[in-house]
Amino acid sequence: MRKLPEKRQKITQHMHRFVWTITQRSPFARLQTTISKSTIQMMTLSPRESGEHIVKNAKYVRVKPAGIERLTQEIVKAVVEKRLNVDNFSQHELHPKPTDPHAVEWIFVVDTLNFCFWTPTDYTKYKVNGYTGYFALCAAINRAMAEGMDITDAAVYSELDSATLKTVFRADEADTNIPLLLERVKCLHEVGKRLLDKWHGKFENVVKAANNSAVRLLQLIVDEFPCFRDQADYAGLRVNILKRAQILIGDLWACFRGEGLGSFHDIGEITMFADYRVPQVLVHFNCLEYTPDLMEVLSSDTIMQNGDAMEVEIRGASIYITEQVKDAVRKVLEKHHPEVSRANVNSILMDHFLWDYRRAHAKELEYIPFHKVLSIYY
Repeated sequence: MRKLPEKRQKITQHMHRFVWTITQRSPFARLQTTISKSTIQMMTLSPRESGEHIVKNAKYVRVKPAGIERLTQEIVKAVVEKRLNVDNFSQHELHPKPTDPHAVEWIFVVDTLNFCFWTPTDYTKYKVNGYTGYFALCAAINRAMAEGMDITDAAVYSELDSATLKTVFRADEADTNIPLLLERVKCLHEVGKRLLDKWHGKFENVVKAANNSAVRLLQLIVDEFPCFRDQADYAGLRVNILKRAQILIGDLWACFRGEGLGSFHDIGEITMFADYRVPQVLVHFNCLEYTPDLMEVLSSDTIMQNGDAMEVEIRGASIYITEQVKDAVRKVLEKHHPEVSRANVNSILMDHFLWDYRRAHAKELEYIPFHKVLSIYY
């Protein structure tokens, strides 16, 4: 996306205002001072329920039934042709294999850091070994391990200083740094110290404590690690988007192919991972439409604040639409393709499909602006 020079000063000013203070950001923490925990739990919606609530009250986005039908047919075709399956994760050269002894801890570290790979002046500049974005993160972690640093060990990453982490994430271009470096240091310190204090230094122990329940694991992640609390207040209720917490569970499930440590009897309760790229695909398929006011904000490269109504609506609608498509796909398969298993038609695989679609059609989708938020949550 080409940047207009006159916009850079405004963007930079917004970036400088960005301050990461997780205790102040967490709506859960603020509510604890006024009401009981049981009341909070009753007021808190699941990601799917949050999507429904957001769409019902949305002012800046519209869901388009015709587009949902179009995307449903696209997904059905992918399922029938066996292009929608768990292989996307396990076959990528940068991802661990389920037999790797460090697989669970690797996934936890990566998804603790899986956020914000763009800067206000360049959206694709951060590269490691030729990879961009999320895959640059994976490449950097693997490089550190190859160089002798056990960065999957909580005792190591809970004490990493910013200079060392900067070296870990050094980019192909010498003058480029991974965005939000200090925030990544804080996230690693937070989760590492919690694992050491309560879970014998292993995220694997958290996974085992969930007893093969994705919903239980999601709750544990959010309870134990504040930097995963991707929540907002919207239209009178607490909504949960929980992008990184859910993708963490999805990656475990995908890596282990639904077996062993990746076996969850309720994996279908996990929704898509609401980020800033998948909505472009939903707009492209005419499932999602932005109002003129929102489109003006997006087109002007305005940096939104995390929790802004426009941002929440885009992400909530993404969850809602994907859930609607998932339900519709299952019905179509049941009626017209009974020979095809519907067991693995879930929002995790649909998110993989949509995310891969965006990467494969990046130039084609450039006409659709994405929302820009400097955030640790996605």
